[in-house]
This record gives sequence, C-alpha cells and structure tokens, in this order.
Amino acid sequence: MKTKKTKKTRKQASSLNFLALSNDSTAKTFIMATLVCLVCAVFVSVAAVSLKPLQVLNKELDKKKNILQVAGLYQEGDDIEAAFSKIEIKLIDLETGEYTSEYDANSYDDRKAAKDPAFNVQIAKKDDLANIRMRPKVMPVYQVKEGDTVKQLILPVNGYGLWSTLYGFLAVENDGQTIVGLSFYEHAETPGLGGEVDNPKWKSIWSGKKVYAADGRVAIDVVKGAVVPGSSGNEFKVDGLAGATLTSRGVGNMLKYWMGKEGYQKYLNKVQANGV
Repeated sequence: MKTKKTKKTRKQASSLNFLALSNDSTAKTFIMATLVCLVCAVFVSVAAVSLKPLQVLNKELDKKKNILQVAGLYQEGDDIEAAFSKIEIKLIDLETGEYTSEYDANSYDDRKAAKDPAFNVQIAKKDDLANIRMRPKVMPVYQVKEGDTVKQLILPVNGYGLWSTLYGFLAVENDGQTIVGLSFYEHAETPGLGGEVDNPKWKSIWSGKKVYAADGRVAIDVVKGAVVPGSSGNEFKVDGLAGATLTSRGVGNMLKYWMGKEGYQKYLNKVQANGV
C-alpha cells in the first residue's frame, strides 16, 4: 500500500515539476512541442482513415464527370450517376484489338496497371511518341449507348507535355474516326500557356476532326500556329496553343501514339470494318 502511494506521489511531483518549469525552458518547450505533434498526428491519421472512402468516391465521381463532359453528356448540376448509366465499360486487349473479360471492367484501373510489370508493356524508345515509357496491356473503352446502339467511344489517353504527363479522354463517333471531343482531367502545364488545353474555346475546335487518312495512317495533329482556312487536310489539323509549342506537340504526339498501332488502332479498325 505504501509503495502504491509512493508511486502516485512521485507522478504528481513529476507533473508539478514539469508545470513549474519556466516557459522559456528548453526542456519544457521540447516536451510541449512533442506532445502537440503527437496529438496532431493522431488527429490527422484518424481523419485520413475516416475520410478515405469519401475521397475515393469523389475521385470516382470526378472521373465519371470528365467522361460525360468529353462526350457532351453533362451539364452542371446533373446527376452524375444517372447520366453515367448510359455508358457501358468494356476492356480491350491492345495487342489484338479484341474485347477481353479477363478482368472486371468496373474496377479495372489502367493507371495502376501501367505501373505493374504483370500488367504493363515496356514501350520501345522508337515507338514511344507519347513519352510514357510503358502502357497497360489492357485498356478500357467507355461506350455511350442509346438503347442497344453505341453512339460514341471514349478512350483514355495520356502523354507528356512540357512539364507533366497529361491524362485525358478522347471521344469519337461510332465510326471510329470522327472526333467528338478531347478533354484533360489532370496535368501540370503552365497556366495561361500549356494550361490552355483546358480552354473551352480550344477544346471546341476538336469536334468533327478526323483521326485517320485514307491510307490508314494517323493523320490528326496539332499544328504550329493556326490552321489556314481552306487548306488541304484541314479535317486532320487543330490550331496549336499560342506560346506553348511543346505542350501542343505533346498533345499531337500523344494522339499519334494512342490512335496508332501501339494503342487503339487495331480495335478501331475492327469498329470501322464491322461496327461496334
């Protein structure tokens, strides 16, 4: 009994000694800073764990919103989930251009797959127009449907600009040739220059452009300066971004890669020949 009282007394004395220390004391400052850090770390950890499901949900909703926007199916305030019900996700084996059911289309993450040696392909330097070094073996295609008819195909694309990798979506008509829109949901290009890839005016000029020339080569490109009205091949040309030559070139190279033989071309050739 005496031992328990002695221990309690010592603890009380220790607390009193700590509180009695001068506020200018190095020891007291260090102890208080440590305690504050520990308390803050606990709160941050608890918040991170508890908010993670909400963050994942918001990220998924933002992705769906971007897919709907590039297809022209979203107006501010629309119910995203309701609008997205018109879209069916399928997976494509890029090597064959055929659909695959090897993975679950609704949970498949192409960005994670691109980093996993079990699911990716190393791109030969001579073929790496998009400067991304590796790509997934399988990519999703988002099919916009009206009843049983597929009206549009939305294809994820990514490639390096000036400062960053741009991630976005290219929407094409069900002919596998005519562009509906191009939109980016993540990049770190210079605001006011390369960042103009987000400018609605620039994005609007993609609508109606064509991807492939008559001989099957990828002809779509972003030119330096403005497209000359009435010039030959205008259907394949998009104005470059003023003051952002490298970003413009990056976007053009990205599309040449993803719409070419390394990307979706085998799939889109089948679409053009046989329908979706």
